Amino acid sequence: MNSSEPTPGEFRDRLQTDRPHSARVWNYLLGGKDNYPVDSAVGEAILATFPEFVAVARLQRQFLARAVRFLVRDAGIRQFLDIGTGLPTADNTHELAQRLAPESRIVYVDNDPLVLRHAEALLTSSREGACAYVDADVRDPERILAEAAETLDFTRPVALTMLGIMGQISDADRPAELVSTLLAGLPVGSYLALSDGTNTNEALTKAVEGYNGQSANTYHLRSPQEIASYFAGLDLVEPGVVPTSSWRPEGEDTGTDAPHVSVAGIALKK
Repeated sequence: MNSSEPTPGEFRDRLQTDRPHSARVWNYLLGGKDNYPVDSAVGEAILATFPEFVAVARLQRQFLARAVRFLVRDAGIRQFLDIGTGLPTADNTHELAQRLAPESRIVYVDNDPLVLRHAEALLTSSREGACAYVDADVRDPERILAEAAETLDFTRPVALTMLGIMGQISDADRPAELVSTLLAGLPVGSYLALSDGTNTNEALTKAVEGYNGQSANTYHLRSPQEIASYFAGLDLVEPGVVPTSSWRPEGEDTGTDAPHVSVAGIALKK
């Protein structure tokens, strides 16, 4: 693990079990057990306003799987920088990548203390590859790149995966600049895989407003055009930035009847 462990007191302070946290709410919505009553209560409130949210969450997990398979099989990528990891679940990035290419190296990045506690589950690398975890915030891209460089070789292409993370960054923190800084630290031949929620559905917007009123962190829905701007200067892989379920769907994917409330894309740095 790249980052130093927090003390027990620091861990308790960061955990904030009296307020919902995005990784734990997401875990609840995906049927996980790594959450607290405050998280499940907010999850239920979200579902009451926008009952399709579980299907949307599953679509994002399916996109992750398709993205990793494309990056490994078609693009030849063997290194991943996964920012906004979330709590471990089935088919995490390293499992997907190393299933196809055991020599793959993966660095996970998250700033949620419960994710840090579960990092051991994310570090079960194949013998041929490697996994590491960086306890850092996406608002500190220079630190992320410096610590990731202890595991990844930045003279070789890296896939930067950012699923659902940029919505957690306010406009004041200049999300597009954060993405640009991260990409600037990666070599030519690297890829960006990104998906995020859009402001195109009234029910989802209302549900997110309710979440933001209670949560320790807020989520910011944006227009598809704003999300597409994160790919500026890159060569988009077909079919471009599209509804998440429409990015190269495969036969086993389900839930395509869910509302189109997120977009996704993959692009190459040349």
